[in-house]
Amino acid sequence: ILPYGTVNCAAGQSAVPTADYRIFLITMIKILCIGKMKDKALQALSSEYVRRISAFTRVEIIEVKDESNAHAEREAEASRIKDSEAERALGRLRDPDLVVLLDLDGRMWDSEGFACRLKDWQQLAGQKGGDLVFVIAGSLGPGTALKKRADLRWKLSDLTFTHLMTRVLILEQIYRGFMILNGRTYHK
Repeated sequence: ILPYGTVNCAAGQSAVPTADYRIFLITMIKILCIGKMKDKALQALSSEYVRRISAFTRVEIIEVKDESNAHAEREAEASRIKDSEAERALGRLRDPDLVVLLDLDGRMWDSEGFACRLKDWQQLAGQKGGDLVFVIAGSLGPGTALKKRADLRWKLSDLTFTHLMTRVLILEQIYRGFMILNGRTYHK
């Protein structure tokens, strides 16, 4: 567990690194993905960001099986698929985990704002005795139970990304957040 500097994250302020004191992160960051990483190039990028993030905190990628969605155009079938995938994901969460669901109806932040949230979320997860878990739902979106379990919802962008690309983008943003929190120049 490595320390990092704190930032001033008061409402309306940018993340400004300070050296007054250091906090220690005791939580793990987990990326819970519905579906397997099938693209070797994106897998290599994911692995690289996991390696980089590991300098700041423990990080783990968890994959759960996705459902075939050959008949997902039928509303009842799409709902069944989302609920089935949600149950698998919920089975990998613990009660004290702080769950951030990637969701089209979530809130967006800029990089400095996300860095502040990352710090706050890790502290809150640690206080609860859990981990900080980012959940990427299946291609049809999150099931109702998964939405209810989420502590927060994060909208990565107004753009549409593949789920495999989303994994890389989340890891990159987490790494960028730690660089901002530590006053390093990566984010500029």
